[in-house]
Amino acid sequence: MAWLYLGVAGAFEILWAFAMKQSEGFTRPWPTAVTVIGMAASIWFLSLSMKVLPLGTAYVIWTGIGAVGTFLLGIALLGEPADTLRLVAAVLIVAGLVLMKLASPH
Repeated sequence: MAWLYLGVAGAFEILWAFAMKQSEGFTRPWPTAVTVIGMAASIWFLSLSMKVLPLGTAYVIWTGIGAVGTFLLGIALLGEPADTLRLVAAVLIVAGLVLMKLASPH
């Protein structure tokens, strides 16, 4: 269950980051509310995963899911650039996440 919780935490991480962009500096109420609720849910699920997973593993994977997921949403929905160096950087982050998972004792 810990890995599932971590995946859900990462999904909420992506959600709140995207909603924060849409909030336009917290001037739009609904995206602002989604940001705050998404942050709370993300941290709550992260804390559940940390009951079993080591701190470093859980935190690195949580931030990595959020970083790569948000990066991909920016490309897909906001028209952000998908140049070669940015894509290589994202692939390297994913490779690091896979290695961290493989190295995890749980």
